[in-house]
Amino acid sequence: METKFWDRAVGALSRRRLYTGAPDRRAKWSAWWAGRLGRSDRGMTTSEYAVGTIAACAFAAVLYKVVNSGPVLSALQSLVEDALDAKF
Repeated sequence: METKFWDRAVGALSRRRLYTGAPDRRAKWSAWWAGRLGRSDRGMTTSEYAVGTIAACAFAAVLYKVVNSGPVLSALQSLVEDALDAKF
C-alpha cells in the first residue's frame, strides 16, 4: 500500500526527522510543518458558501429583471413569432 505525502509528513514530524540540515533550520522547518499540519485546508468554509450563495442569488435576480424587461420580452416574442411563421 502506497503511503501518502500527508502520512509521511506526520510520521516524520512525530519522529523529529523532518529536516536533517543545521539545527536552526531543522527547528524552523519543524515549526513550519507543525503549523501546516495543525490546520485543515479541505473544502470551503461556511462563510465562503454564504458569499457564494448570495452572489448566485444576486446574479439570478439581475438576470430575472433583464429577461422580464420590456425590450427583451418583445425581442423574444418577435423571435418566437418569426420562428413559428417560417415558410419551408
